[in-house]
Amino acid sequence: MLNHLLSGDLPRSRVLAVVLVIILAGLLLTPFIFPGAKALNVAAKICYFIVLVASFDLLLGYTGIVSFAHTMFFGIGAYGIAIALTRMGPTWKGVAVGVAAALLISLILSLVIGLFSLRVKAMFYAMITLAVASAFMTMASQFSDITGGEDGLSFKVPELLTPGFSLREAPFLGVSLDGKLITFYLLIAVTVVLFLLMLRIVNSPFGRVLQAIRENEFRAEALGYRTVSYRTSSNVLSAMFATLAGALMALWMRYNGPDTSLSFEIMIDLLLMVVIGGMGTLYGAVVGAAIFIVAQNYLQELMKLASSASVKIPLLRDLVHPDRWLLWLGLLFILSVYKFPTGIVGKLRLSAWRKRTAQPGA
Repeated sequence: MLNHLLSGDLPRSRVLAVVLVIILAGLLLTPFIFPGAKALNVAAKICYFIVLVASFDLLLGYTGIVSFAHTMFFGIGAYGIAIALTRMGPTWKGVAVGVAAALLISLILSLVIGLFSLRVKAMFYAMITLAVASAFMTMASQFSDITGGEDGLSFKVPELLTPGFSLREAPFLGVSLDGKLITFYLLIAVTVVLFLLMLRIVNSPFGRVLQAIRENEFRAEALGYRTVSYRTSSNVLSAMFATLAGALMALWMRYNGPDTSLSFEIMIDLLLMVVIGGMGTLYGAVVGAAIFIVAQNYLQELMKLASSASVKIPLLRDLVHPDRWLLWLGLLFILSVYKFPTGIVGKLRLSAWRKRTAQPGA
């Protein structure tokens, strides 16, 4: 049953399986074991970033396409929800229209970019996507009547998803059963469904062709596959999932602006998460997103505690000062890439494979 659900692509490592179970359990139990708005926001961010990182891995890890326009599609999804709910009010019809319009725009843009750009060399394609993404961010900042400009758009969501909505007056295990909690578990459910769908895609015959193109495009072409068509299809599918991730982010935050969904910093974070988790695995998106976002949000607090504990040691106190958290975050990721060149998932799978082959009779 599990093998069928995961499209035959099991973790292939007991340690990885345990890590994935811990991450899923941690997300599901966050409202009950980690009280407070920050923990819930971090868990929600992990969810929609899993979808975003996995969609980028579909493009980079499985097809070998380097695109800097991925956050543009993320932003289109977020702006689709924001503009629709601002104009149509907090209704489910507005949500449906926003998602549908965003998907349509992303479909057209990704198709155009793919058809006109994927015929060129990889470096030129990357530069083209960077230019398109920069132009889109400028447009989002300038068209203030539609997008809210630099200030962005704050909007209301359907009543079921608002903190004011309550399933019952009495808390359950100390947690209020309100619209915020409903939104959180809806976010987890959609994330799981989208992740399993992407897992199905990469393990289908279509996904196998994408991997063949990544390994040797000329050989795939010689075998009769129209590589441009497959690469364009991969570009479109990746954009669709990124758009849905943006819609999830907007519904959770009830706000969207250029810095929230279109920032180039998000693109850099995406690259880090894919590399840390492991390219071409999809499971790496789960591991990479969880580790990166937790470190991003809690490393500074841990350093604050370390700085207070080492107050009598001037040099150590200065080294672990909370203001230097970005330096340590960078060093941690450099070490992780050095230690896990194929990503954490790749390393765990390789270790498990070596143990199996080293067993007598294997």
